[in-house]
Amino acid sequence: MGTAGPGSTSTVQLVFLRVHLVLEFRHSSPQRFFLFAYDRSGPRRVVIQPFGQDVWIRAAVPLKYFQRRDYGPSMALVNNKPTNSFWMSVWGPFGSIDSVEALGVTMQYPIGSPTLEIRSIRLAKEDPGSEILEKLPVVDEFGQWIHADWPRKARSLEQLKEEWAEEQESLGPGDFEYCSFGGYLRTEVEATGFFRVEKIDDKWWFVDPDGHLFLSIYLPGLGSPGYSTQTEHRKDYYAALPPDDLGIPKPRFSVPGPAAFHAWNLYRRFGPEWRTKAIDLTTRRMDAWGLTTGPSPYFTSDLKVETKKPYLNFFRVPRDRDTTFLGLPDVYSEDFVRSVDEAAAIQMAPRKDDPYLLGYLVGNEPPWPERESELVDLILAGPSSATQERLEEFLAEGDTPEKRREFIHRAFEKYLEIVNGACRKHDPNHLNVGMRFGGQPPDFLLKMGRVFDVCSLNPYEYSPVEHLDRAYQLIERPIIFGEFQFGVPGDGLGGSLVQTASQEERGVAYQYYLENSAAHPAFVGAAWFIGVDEPVTGRMDGENYNIGFVDVTDRPYPELVEAAKKTHKRLFAVHSGQVAPVTRKPKASELGTPSYSLSDSF
Repeated sequence: MGTAGPGSTSTVQLVFLRVHLVLEFRHSSPQRFFLFAYDRSGPRRVVIQPFGQDVWIRAAVPLKYFQRRDYGPSMALVNNKPTNSFWMSVWGPFGSIDSVEALGVTMQYPIGSPTLEIRSIRLAKEDPGSEILEKLPVVDEFGQWIHADWPRKARSLEQLKEEWAEEQESLGPGDFEYCSFGGYLRTEVEATGFFRVEKIDDKWWFVDPDGHLFLSIYLPGLGSPGYSTQTEHRKDYYAALPPDDLGIPKPRFSVPGPAAFHAWNLYRRFGPEWRTKAIDLTTRRMDAWGLTTGPSPYFTSDLKVETKKPYLNFFRVPRDRDTTFLGLPDVYSEDFVRSVDEAAAIQMAPRKDDPYLLGYLVGNEPPWPERESELVDLILAGPSSATQERLEEFLAEGDTPEKRREFIHRAFEKYLEIVNGACRKHDPNHLNVGMRFGGQPPDFLLKMGRVFDVCSLNPYEYSPVEHLDRAYQLIERPIIFGEFQFGVPGDGLGGSLVQTASQEERGVAYQYYLENSAAHPAFVGAAWFIGVDEPVTGRMDGENYNIGFVDVTDRPYPELVEAAKKTHKRLFAVHSGQVAPVTRKPKASELGTPSYSLSDSF
């Protein structure tokens, strides 16, 4: 633990007019570190994730992030806060910072004995801007961090072309004994022409349209343009920027002055028809790596490409921004009911006869659980709405925390009723794969998952078996994982929500996670998030994780790919109980101790 700041053993009054805590630091690693403010009433924390490594950074941290969680429609957009030179995870603990006695930094699972140097800390009434202060540019023409070196770093386009050609030559169908739908060829149960779920010998399975047992193994984003990164106000960070005419479809989440380096590298790889050819490469990778679920046509609809691979689609529920708070829309409004019905007709009716569609996800990581009272305040303070009117009537005879929770829970149940009803009305042939519940959802929320055909969870752990046990006891439905990942801090990139010590350990983690999950009777599939590493200078919310099966130059990580292939060949036997899952756990870090230092002029 390192403490810092003038009078670190005495109380520092942090006046709210001074809204930013400003640090200048240099980190030898792109690993995140925890910045604590120790108030007399308890510790407060902000997680700092620098862009890159080995450069001096100015980081301006708004004091409000020590005090409370922010607002947004999903957990990621609530917790992640981008800046020009770093990003923050706002996880808490939160509270008063009226009587701060010390500041401190800590680091979880340090790799390679990293060093963190801090040369100044001060309070500022105005935001001085968060910037990388030296060694510009910091990102090369391929989207890689300049001030780091690693064995597989791309040095030239010629090198990349050689390695791309080697991969193309090596790809061939793997021996996974899949049928044309990705189901297990040697199994046979009732065929209905569409995907469904069935419990067989106390084990849940997807069943494909031809009646073969099926597990959904999904790698979204593979072959896509990847996330864009912001260039506005920081063009000097980049040695070169992608051209504007790459033919990238408008992203769902836009950033100012977007630069898509992965798309540029795909253009270099395939030329003007890169999007179509990248989808073809994706299907070849799926066949070679044993993936059973592919890209959604939502992302390729303008290409008129049919991959002939099973896919999950996302039902995008319309929301009025003015009357939607923490992801909960105006559920008692007739306009909302009508808009959901219209959206379902547009999005689902054209796909209702598609045999390759597994089903629909209907939401992602609602951020309001355990914040019901805040949500009530937002609704009451917002513009007039049917939900506000219903809420005022409900609280008229007494406004208590219990009644606030009851109202929000009923409103969310109403939301699910409306959405699920529209799904079944406009597409009765396909499964409702649920709302991806993030973090550790409370019991009451998991119980609401009983209305889905399949419940979806996003458990970021080394092993999610405890999550599976708890959820299955509450809902008794098959369970699919909407997201999981492992990453390594290095090469300028952060290490993801769940870190491993090396690329080899990422492969170990993948096999351990999937096989131990597959041994559970409720398991029917999992989706790794995501196919391509995030940009080194952050996506729309700042995240810059090493979480791809391929890097920004579209080259696979061989250790992860080989582990995945090995795992996928064993999943049927593990889930059916013929073999036990692996027991080798991944290493989170190497042996090493972080060090912290303060400048002599501090």
